[in-house]
Amino acid sequence: MGTASSLVSPAGGVGEVIEDTYGGGEACEIPVEVKPKARLLRGSLRRVGASRPGGLIGASFKSTASVQELECVAEYERLKKEYEIFRVSKNNEVASMVKKEAKLDRENKRLRAELQALQKTYQKILREKESALEAKYQAMERAATFEHDRDKVKRQFKIFRETKENEIQDLLRAKRDLEAKLQRLQAQGIQVFDPEESDSDDNCTDVTAAGAQSEYWNGGALGSEPSMGSMMQLQQSFRGPEFAHSSIDVEGPFANINRDDWDAAVASILQVTPLFSHSLWSNTVRCFIISTDETQPEVEIFIRNYSPKLQRICETMGYFFQVVHFPAENENHFKEVRKWEIEKSSLVILLLHLTLPSCLLEDCEEAFLKNPEEKPRLIYHRMDDDRVSSDSVQQLIEQISYVNKAKMIDHVGNVEEGTYEIYTCVEKIIKQDILGCEMTELEGKDLGNKEESTAPEEEVFGDVLWDAHDEQEQMEAFQQASNSTCELGFEKYFERLNDLVAAPAPIPPLLVSGGPGSGKSLLLSKWIHLQQKHSPNTLILYHFVGRPMSTSSEPALIIKRLTLKLMQHSWLVSPLTLDPAKLLEEFPRWLEKLSARHQGNSILCVMNETYQLLQAEKHMKWLIDPLPVNVRVIVSVNVETCPQPWRLWPTLHLDPLNSKDVKALISAECSSVNVKLTKEHEKKLERHCRSATTCNALYVTLLGKTIARTGNIDETLQRCFQCQDTVSLYRLVLRSIQESLCSDKEKCLLREILCVIGVSHNGVSESELMELYPELSSAVLASLVHSLHKMCLLTYGCGLLKFQHLQAWEMVRLEYMEEGLNVISAYRQNLVDYFTMQLSRDRVTWRSADELPWLFQQQGDKQKLHKCLLNLFVSQNLYKRGHFAELLSYWQLVGKDKSSMAAEYFDSLKEYEKSCEGEESMICLADLYETLGRFLKDLGLLSQAVAPLQRSLEIRETALDPDHPRVAQSLHQLAGVYVQWKKFGNAEQLYKQALEISENAYGAEHPRVARELDALAMLYQKQNKYEQAEQLRKKSFKIRQKAARRKGSLCGFALLRQRALQLEELTLGKDTPDNARTLNELGVLYYLQNNLETAELFLKRSLEMRERVLGPSHPDCAQSLNNLAALYNEKKLYEKAEELYEKALDIRRRALAPDHPSLAYTVKHLAVLYKKMGKLDKAVPLYELAVEIRQKSFGPKHPSVATALVNLAVLYCQMKKQTEALPLYERALKIYEDSFGHMHPRVGETLKNLAVLSYEGGDFEKAAELYKRAMEIKEAETLLIGGKAISRHSSSGDTFSLKSALSPNIFLEPGQR
Repeated sequence: MGTASSLVSPAGGVGEVIEDTYGGGEACEIPVEVKPKARLLRGSLRRVGASRPGGLIGASFKSTASVQELECVAEYERLKKEYEIFRVSKNNEVASMVKKEAKLDRENKRLRAELQALQKTYQKILREKESALEAKYQAMERAATFEHDRDKVKRQFKIFRETKENEIQDLLRAKRDLEAKLQRLQAQGIQVFDPEESDSDDNCTDVTAAGAQSEYWNGGALGSEPSMGSMMQLQQSFRGPEFAHSSIDVEGPFANINRDDWDAAVASILQVTPLFSHSLWSNTVRCFIISTDETQPEVEIFIRNYSPKLQRICETMGYFFQVVHFPAENENHFKEVRKWEIEKSSLVILLLHLTLPSCLLEDCEEAFLKNPEEKPRLIYHRMDDDRVSSDSVQQLIEQISYVNKAKMIDHVGNVEEGTYEIYTCVEKIIKQDILGCEMTELEGKDLGNKEESTAPEEEVFGDVLWDAHDEQEQMEAFQQASNSTCELGFEKYFERLNDLVAAPAPIPPLLVSGGPGSGKSLLLSKWIHLQQKHSPNTLILYHFVGRPMSTSSEPALIIKRLTLKLMQHSWLVSPLTLDPAKLLEEFPRWLEKLSARHQGNSILCVMNETYQLLQAEKHMKWLIDPLPVNVRVIVSVNVETCPQPWRLWPTLHLDPLNSKDVKALISAECSSVNVKLTKEHEKKLERHCRSATTCNALYVTLLGKTIARTGNIDETLQRCFQCQDTVSLYRLVLRSIQESLCSDKEKCLLREILCVIGVSHNGVSESELMELYPELSSAVLASLVHSLHKMCLLTYGCGLLKFQHLQAWEMVRLEYMEEGLNVISAYRQNLVDYFTMQLSRDRVTWRSADELPWLFQQQGDKQKLHKCLLNLFVSQNLYKRGHFAELLSYWQLVGKDKSSMAAEYFDSLKEYEKSCEGEESMICLADLYETLGRFLKDLGLLSQAVAPLQRSLEIRETALDPDHPRVAQSLHQLAGVYVQWKKFGNAEQLYKQALEISENAYGAEHPRVARELDALAMLYQKQNKYEQAEQLRKKSFKIRQKAARRKGSLCGFALLRQRALQLEELTLGKDTPDNARTLNELGVLYYLQNNLETAELFLKRSLEMRERVLGPSHPDCAQSLNNLAALYNEKKLYEKAEELYEKALDIRRRALAPDHPSLAYTVKHLAVLYKKMGKLDKAVPLYELAVEIRQKSFGPKHPSVATALVNLAVLYCQMKKQTEALPLYERALKIYEDSFGHMHPRVGETLKNLAVLSYEGGDFEKAAELYKRAMEIKEAETLLIGGKAISRHSSSGDTFSLKSALSPNIFLEPGQR
């Protein structure tokens, strides 16, 4: 009998096997939880109990199990149906979703394809926009180049007119009697014009400094006037066809000036390298004092009390100061020396009382009455109430006041007060008259405006560090050689050098070889001078290497200087690395940039004495690479030391002098001192000068000077013939100088001077020698230097005495330093003690920074060198003058890397900061922090550069004011670090703050503001924000342009003034063709400065003189008529211009050939005038004649003919004769395509004109096709040159937009070109 549990779970199973009716698969066991429903069980039991009393005993559960099973089956069936319904619905949903997914996938693919197409279109449009913006920006740069050339001469003329008119009048009075001159002026109708009456035109646009690719026909046919007995002619030359479609209007007086006239005008003013102030002799303010015994107390007080003050003033500006005074008892002994000193002097002071000794009269006449350069002069006259000066004193004062404008001091009182008056007057003369505009910066410093005097060169070149002393040394070396009267038969070498310039590219550098003293430097200097005179458009870069181990022989400084010269000539202000390795990489790139800007003009790079450079082959490796097409390089070398790769280059070898040249050179030296050689002497010299060493140019020159300065020629020749080389002859010269000295003391001083100069880095100044040797008087020093300079031992370079030739230095070493290194070390120690004493007095000058570290380096004293480098002012001076590589080499010798160097500088600054008290010392500290930050930035340590620059900013904000200009300087430098660090957001914020401060401090038109605008523009350009950069650059350029007009330029002013004086005086001369030509030149120059009234006066005078001398039908008269017509056209007096042009045309038609360029000029200008006056019918035959002239001159298929055809076609279009214009355009297009190819810009410009013509004719399809071709050419040109448009003289007008093409006024007359 079983239990209920056994009935529910039979056979011990835990589950029931159910067959899957849906899948037909394997059977699966589904566990069933057996829990009978309590309610059902209880009900069943009740029913059983009611029917069967007695309980459950013997009852059956079969019926109960059946009911439960039925219920489960029903539930199962219901769930199965629900599941089936659910399964079907989900399958339907899945199928629907699959369909939707497929549909969405197809839509996604379609959208992706459209997106890609839109992205391509967007990229193309973006490239076109960037190309257009870049082309527009380049066009702005070209316009800026136009502006620069005009303003360069205009600034010089403005200075001439505004500040030097009185001097011009005084010089004229000195040459002619004032009353007689005024009468002649009135008789000839010449008026005296006030320069202030001519206004400067701020809207003038310059001519480009570089020629164009196609200038050979545009300038040659109708763009230049050949010489017809005159140098210049005013013309209305255009940059291409005068009436071609153009959207650019050029204003100002240069619209009617041809480029050749512009170059001739500039060349006639500045024919050589610009000079520094004519009152400065080699960077030294020299004060020559002439005194009597009565005024000796004033001289002593002045030298003792006031000379040191004047010396400090000059040192502040980087100049030397030297007082020269000869005692009265030695007047006769130093006669020749005194004359030489007066010629060199910047200022001569004459101190008088009652009498004037006769021995001083010659000096007074030389200094005051013979003063051709009009250097400053001062007369001090101490007067007594009870005594009257002698007649000689009064007569001299009257003569000086009549012919010279010397300043006068009439003093009544004691000596001390009189000496103070002399000092105040001398100080004023030095600041205003001698140092000129440089001293305005010093005065600004005195007034507290110190930011103006810190680095004036940075205002011109941005953050570029420029050393004016190195540049002046190079200019002096060139001028001393080029001014030499010695020629040495160089004509045959000049031809070879000229052939190099004219040779077709590519061409390797030319080597000029020869031994020491063979005349290489003299040859190159003379040739450069000739090139500057005859080819003013040629850009010449030169460098003369001095003594080995001097600054001029530092390869890194040479490359930096040449790179800065390239930047200066290209007028680009951009950051320049100071890393020597990167400089070596960037120099060829700058050379290529400037070469592209100077297309059509040559660029010459002359490197002299490169064999004295250390590792010349390494540092001049750019010479091995192919040079740009218009670049020519000349390198002078020594045959023995020439690098092996250079030996394959073409070589010009300087041969020894022949007997004829030897004789001529020695005779010239003897004739200068009235010494005559006999036939016997000449034969002896000829026999002696036969070997290579005795035919050396330097040897022969020295031999001639030795013979000329002696009394006994036979004895001198005998001694000279024993010297078989230059060094031994130098030794003979030195010994002869020693024999001429009066005392052993002077001989000892001579030795000391030569040895100190020999062991120095770059030389020693006269003022330094007098401080080194207190027993040395200025008179004795002047006498010694005169003898050494006269005999070619010493020369001046940037105020320093140095050896004139390497052989002279070698001779001194052999003569005085044969004992070895101990002697050299002793003299070097003297220099070390002197410059160390200067440092201890807080007197750090550029001389201390140049000499002291180098001396420690030569001595091998690393400890003292390390201490010297940690002197913050020494390092600051070296860095600010651009001697970055030199400073690094010193630190490398000490054994410090970049990080250690930065840490030590920072620690030194922290230590120095502890001792700083007061506003002045804190400002100095901020300058040091800023210099350190800039130095670290150049080292590439950007993260370490931020801290010192931020500290500099904090100090200046605290010590000065948050809105002080120096705060803007700190912000500018800090922003520069962030730019290099690629943190453009921080940099932009700092630049904007600096700009705001600068505008508030200086005004909106100050160069400092332009500097910040340039920096912001460069930042925006790096971020591809071309529109913002363009606006800022345009604004900056206008500011710099106006500032340049105000400031002017001191360089070349002496030449400008002398040239203007010469031209002014010629107005008083006789009627000659040359004077008429000069008057014409002067008229052109006044025209260039927009002084039309004065220009008209001189042009009329030139025309009248030519008509009297040459006759009214002479071609030169046609030139003057043409110039006057151009002037009247500028003044809008068209009727007068028409009459003069017609007269000029009539003369040239009768006098010249039908195809003569001068005839073409007048034809073109008269046609332009007819067109401007609306007389188109009269203009047509002239333009047709212009086409004929060009066809005869160049042939029918020359591009110049196409230019004339386009001009004529445009004129026909203006006359509504499109049918006649069409074949002219088509013919011009065919010529351009045959000459330049189908993708040349000129072809594109002509296609645009044809497109406009077709559009107006109603042929829109053809117009679109032509315009599309034109745009393809323009796009190809942009891609070819990297988005930079080439500067060229357009032959068919500038490009125009499609919007202008659709305008009904497309053929309106363009503005003046």
